[in-house]
Amino acid sequence: MPTDIEIARAARKRPIADIAARLGLGDDAILRYGPDKAKISHQTLDGLTSNPRGHLVLVTAINPTPAGEGKTTTTVGLGDALNRIGKRTTVCIREASLGPNFGMKGGAAGGGHAQIVPMEEMNLHFTGDFHAITAAHNLLAAMIDNHIYWGNALDIDTRRITWRRVMDMNDRALRDIVVGLGGVSNGFSRQTGFDITVASEVMAILCLARDLDDLHARLGRIVVAYARDRRPVTARDLKADGAMTVLLRDALQPNLVQTLENNPALVHGGPFANIAHGCNSVIATDTALRLSDYVVTEAGFGADLGAEKFLDIKCRLAGLSPAAVVLVATIRALKMNGGVAKDRLGTEDVGAVVRGCANLGRHIENLRGFGLPLVVAVNHFAGDTPAEIAALQDYCSRHGTRAILCRHWAQGGAGAEELARQVVDLVEGGEADFHTLYPDSMPLWQKIETICTRIHRAAHVEALPGIRAQLETWEAEGHGHLPVCIAKTQYSFSTDPDLRGAPEGHVIPVREVRLNAGAGFVVAICGQIMTMPGLPRHPAAETIGLNDMGQIEGLF
Repeated sequence: MPTDIEIARAARKRPIADIAARLGLGDDAILRYGPDKAKISHQTLDGLTSNPRGHLVLVTAINPTPAGEGKTTTTVGLGDALNRIGKRTTVCIREASLGPNFGMKGGAAGGGHAQIVPMEEMNLHFTGDFHAITAAHNLLAAMIDNHIYWGNALDIDTRRITWRRVMDMNDRALRDIVVGLGGVSNGFSRQTGFDITVASEVMAILCLARDLDDLHARLGRIVVAYARDRRPVTARDLKADGAMTVLLRDALQPNLVQTLENNPALVHGGPFANIAHGCNSVIATDTALRLSDYVVTEAGFGADLGAEKFLDIKCRLAGLSPAAVVLVATIRALKMNGGVAKDRLGTEDVGAVVRGCANLGRHIENLRGFGLPLVVAVNHFAGDTPAEIAALQDYCSRHGTRAILCRHWAQGGAGAEELARQVVDLVEGGEADFHTLYPDSMPLWQKIETICTRIHRAAHVEALPGIRAQLETWEAEGHGHLPVCIAKTQYSFSTDPDLRGAPEGHVIPVREVRLNAGAGFVVAICGQIMTMPGLPRHPAAETIGLNDMGQIEGLF
C-alpha cells in the first residue's frame, strides 16, 4: 500500500470548476486559488439562502488513542460512498493547523484512499485563512496596548486585560510572557501570553458567523478588558472591528476542494475540540446543505468533546438539526481502552476488545441522549481478526445499534457502501428527535455541571475561588443565556489523559473561565489542558523537508 502522500500525489484531480459544476455553481460563482482549490464568493452565498437544506450527518468517534481511529478518513469515505449510491453529497471538514502538523498529530485530510486533495496545500498555508485570523486577532491586541500608550481614554485597567495574542504554532515558551519591556517608548509593561490560533475567539467567530454583517457585529462584541470601574471594554470601543472585518473578508468565504474520487468537499475553519468548539464553519455547512442532498461533517476528537460541542454550540447557534450520527471506532483503539499497550496491539485479544467497548458504550448512551439515531463504523485495520470484529459487533447489537466493518482506507468509497446504505436508512427513517443537553435559561455554572456529570460522568465539579462569582457577574451583564465550551483533555472522560475506558465518579476541576461574547459561548478550562500546546521531544518538523525533486517529504 502506498503512503498517504503518495496516493494524494497520484490523484487524478478534476479542475476545480468541474467540482463547482457538480454543485450547480458556474465559473463566476467561485474565486480560484490555482487549478484545484477555490473559494465560493460572498455574492454566491447570498443567493443560496432560499434553497432548502439537505440532510446533515455527523461523524464522531470514541476517545482518541495513539492507535488511531480515522474519523476524518471515515468522513471522506462515507461521503464518497454516498455519492457512489446516488446521493448528491458534500463533505465538510476543518482546516489543519500548522501547530500539530509540525508537532505530533500530523495532517488532517483523511488517509489511504479516503482523502481530500490537494493534501499538501491543505495541511500547510492553504488559502491563507489561518493567517488572516492570526492577523485580525493580533491587530486587536496591538490596538489595546496602543490605546493605553496614547493616554488610555477608556480607562482600561492593565491588570484586567483578557485579550492575549495568538500564533498558529506550538510554542510553550510563549504561554506566559511580559510585554512592553525596554522603556517608555515601548509602552507599559504587563503580563500576558499567547494561545494557538485555533483557540482564538476570532477563529470561533469566523466559524459561527452567518455572513459579513454578522461577522462584523460579533467582532465588535469581543470583550478584551475591563475598565477601572469594572465596565467591559470591547473591540468596538477600540474601533478595531472594522479593520478586523476587512482582514477576514476573504477568509469568511468557504474553501472548495475535492476528494480522491472527485466529489466536492468544503474545508473551512479549524477550532480544536479540546480547547475550542471543534467544528468547521457554519457558513460552509449551511452552504453545503443548500447545494446537496446529504452533507457529511465531523466534530473534533471524541464524541464527549467534539459531538457535544457540535450539538450544544454549533447546532444551537446556527439552527442546525442533524439527521443521524456515525460513531467511529477501531479494534486497535478499543484494545487500548481495554488495557493493551500500543506495542501489543497486533496480538489478538478478544477480552480487551470487550473491555474497551465500555468507552464505545458510553458514547452511544451520550449520543442517544440528544435524540439522534446512530450507527457504529468500524474503521478496518489489516491486523483485525474475525473474532475481535465479531465481539465488537455482538456488543453493539446488544446495545441496539449496528457495527459495520468499513474498508474505505484501502478501497475508497466502495469500501463504505454498506455504511452509506445504513446511514440513508437512518435518515430516511426519520427517527431523529434532536434536542440539546440543556436550555439557554440554565445558569452558567449549572451548564458546566450538566456537561461534566452527564457527558463526562464526573461525580462533581470543583472551581477555583472566584470562578462562580465571575460567572454570576457575566450573567448579570446579560451573558447567562450563552452555551458552555468545556476545554479539557481529549484522551479521557476525566481530566486524567491516562485514564482510558469509561471512568466515572471522578472530579473535574475548573481552573479558569473565559467569556467569548463575540462568538457566543463561555469557555471552562479544566484540569491541565493548555491553550498553547508545546512540541514533543521529537517533533514532526525534524523529519519534514524537500526531496531532490522539490517535493515535500515527512508531512504525512
